[in-house]
Amino acid sequence: MRNALIFYRKEMLEAVRSYKLLWIPVVFIILGMMQPISAYYMPEILRMSGDVPAGMLELYKMPGAGEVMANSIGQYGTVGLLVLALSAMNSFAGEREGGAAELVLARPLTPFAAASAKWLAQLSLLALSLGLGAACAGYYTVRLIGSLPWSGVLAASALYGLWLMCAVSLTLLFSACLRAPAAAFLSLAAAAALVLLHSLLPRQLNWSPAALPQLSAQALTQQAVSPANWTFPVLSGITLIVLCFLGASVLFGRHKLPRF
Repeated sequence: MRNALIFYRKEMLEAVRSYKLLWIPVVFIILGMMQPISAYYMPEILRMSGDVPAGMLELYKMPGAGEVMANSIGQYGTVGLLVLALSAMNSFAGEREGGAAELVLARPLTPFAAASAKWLAQLSLLALSLGLGAACAGYYTVRLIGSLPWSGVLAASALYGLWLMCAVSLTLLFSACLRAPAAAFLSLAAAAALVLLHSLLPRQLNWSPAALPQLSAQALTQQAVSPANWTFPVLSGITLIVLCFLGASVLFGRHKLPRF
């Protein structure tokens, strides 16, 4: 346990030196601020564009605070997911390709402990970035649009954070056996495939982790969400994370070379 904590500190120190603890939260903060600000000033933006048909501005209706907040968190599923995948793709691949993996595991550090430290480091980075981004989005939404149910904001952020952690865990899994670019590409492709399958078969795959973004939006736009709706997606998301974590620790212990 002590060795895992030391390795975790090493991972966080590397994140500080590579400025990941700075630029990734900044990206999430900017993404969170954009939606409420653009929604509030949209009439002015349309008016200044000069190409708006007559009467269109009168038809524009300001969206509700819950809808704006849900859209703000939903933006993390594109740029935010890409940023997190690029951040995590070198977690195992960088050490394996640079020859550091042999030195790391030559010490009294098991592959399971090393994988735990890397997973916790990515979780810390995600929690910090998503927390700051959601807080800024909520602040500007309240100031510009209207009041928010903060319990709903917390629930929506937690559900979306679980989905993002599923994608990060997939990146860590592929990073343990492939080169960094391939790990990022395959993890994003796997996340996109899960979302596509859920959109094509929403009833049959209502238990899938890909249902978490939709449930996150419902936590802000609906009065109440039945626990039966989110229980299976949450459990399947946790299961996916655990399987990816265990798979990454096994592959990292075998020191497999990149396949391509």
